[in-house]
Amino acid sequence: MISVCRRRWLLRGEEGSLDHLSRLCADLGLSNLAGRALLLRGISSVEEGREFISGRLAALPDPFLMPGIEAATVRLASAIAQGEAISVHGDYDVDGITGATLLTEVLRAFGARVDYHIPLRLRDGYGLSAVALRSAAAAGARVVVSVDCGVSAAAEAQLATELGIDLIITDHHQPPAHLPPATAIVHPALPGSAFPFAELAGVGVAFFLLVALRKTLRESGAFTCRPEPDLRRWLDLVALGTIADVVPLKGVNRLLTRAGLAVLAGGERPGIAALKEVAAVREVTCGVVGFRLAPRLNAVGRLEDAALGVDLLLTREQERAKAIAEQLDGFNQERQRIEKETLSQAIERLEAGEGGARTIVLADSRWHSGVIGIVASRLVERYHRPAVLIALADGLGKGSARAIAGFHLYRALQSCAAHLKGFGGHACAAGLTIDEENVSAFATAFEQVAREVLTEEDLLPRILHDGEILFEEITEAKVRELVVLAPFGAGNPEPAYVALGVKISQIKTVGQNHLRFVARQDGYSFPCIAFGMAERMTELQGDIDLLFTPGINEWRDRSSVQLRIRDWRRSADAVDIGAPAPPFASSGAMPAGA
Repeated sequence: MISVCRRRWLLRGEEGSLDHLSRLCADLGLSNLAGRALLLRGISSVEEGREFISGRLAALPDPFLMPGIEAATVRLASAIAQGEAISVHGDYDVDGITGATLLTEVLRAFGARVDYHIPLRLRDGYGLSAVALRSAAAAGARVVVSVDCGVSAAAEAQLATELGIDLIITDHHQPPAHLPPATAIVHPALPGSAFPFAELAGVGVAFFLLVALRKTLRESGAFTCRPEPDLRRWLDLVALGTIADVVPLKGVNRLLTRAGLAVLAGGERPGIAALKEVAAVREVTCGVVGFRLAPRLNAVGRLEDAALGVDLLLTREQERAKAIAEQLDGFNQERQRIEKETLSQAIERLEAGEGGARTIVLADSRWHSGVIGIVASRLVERYHRPAVLIALADGLGKGSARAIAGFHLYRALQSCAAHLKGFGGHACAAGLTIDEENVSAFATAFEQVAREVLTEEDLLPRILHDGEILFEEITEAKVRELVVLAPFGAGNPEPAYVALGVKISQIKTVGQNHLRFVARQDGYSFPCIAFGMAERMTELQGDIDLLFTPGINEWRDRSSVQLRIRDWRRSADAVDIGAPAPPFASSGAMPAGA
């Protein structure tokens, strides 16, 4: 299998007219760079633009619109009033860790008796644990609340009933056709849901449950003897889990994340402060959370006991927080070593001829089940094929799967269910268990699904952009203004633009695999940085089209515009790669605010 080097450059959204762009920019006081980025994200009215730029938490939807939430709040309010023990059951990724921390801490602030359980990845596997349910029952818990798991746990839900436990499931993964028996299933995307936003992370679902429960407790007079907690204090956990779970940062997720990043930056939680210290974090952004904070929390769940992550986030003791954060940093370094080794082994097998024409399915007894999901993502980036990696042990395989655009992973696994012991997940990511003897048959069936669903065009990676601009349009003020579109992440990436017919000079390699160069167009020039692209240096000849994100480079109290290069191509190859015509004419009168 050969890594993919050609990419399709596609416009991010629907084209608009120059007049429409001009009016939007004038009414919102934006430049053409920010205005066209809004339009191409489907934000075409002034009201939508204002909500996107400065929406407030008051605009969050009514939590009682979410299925199951009323029954859940009634049972939890009763448990709090009666002093019944409640057990929170999380998951071992960052979404599950932050969700479990959120529920545990806030329920305690509400006056509840609460303990928590996080499954061990290697022992318990994903989802509700029968061992944990029995342990909770033995400890006297009569209510168990799941977070980020449970919607497919039919057998475990039945066990909870037999143990006399009232099970409240909060989840956001793809619900099966037949839901498990439970006291309540709180899920924004169940059939018939009136909740207006279905793409919450697990921690987001838990947050809405707590908002609803606080209202129920307030109306019952529960806060006459204790202070009513301000739930905004816990939005740091919501932002951390939401960003880490790579759900779209739009709508409700955008509101929660933007407010939560401000709480994260404040550093009031000792565990977060310690985590920022070991990760050498100064400024908190979505990128910092996704690439520096979240991996350290994820690593402990991949290699050890994710309950350490909850301990870190719950503790109020700075020394203990520092000690745990250092442990997590060590686990992350070990995770990186194992991941690198696994990726090398997978690439070696693929380049030796393994894998299908449109999919990747690999199984190996050398692999650690804690890192195969990350490696599957790396393979998708390299080969642009749906990928399933399976760690084998004692005749059983635990797999992690990642998809590409146009391939609904959960539905694909449904089509291959006859070869699997179990599976769960959503459109982009999933997990599975399989008998080793069935791996070959599963690979064949999975490849057949891809052949039926994916076209040759689908197998070329796409890079979305916000239209063509001229270098003369780029100023430091306009680039700084783009921050109003933040937070950036899944569903709301940083704006990226295309410049045609650019000349390149002063090319240098920096670091291990990066390039610096200067790009010039019609008398205007900008310094550029291209991370991880040094092997493509020889392509920078003649007229070049650049796809880039503009940013500000700060150096020794001086600032200047720098272009972060996402891709490039020879201008002569534009038609071959499918570049669209620019949506807005760059010549002529500029929109207001330009």
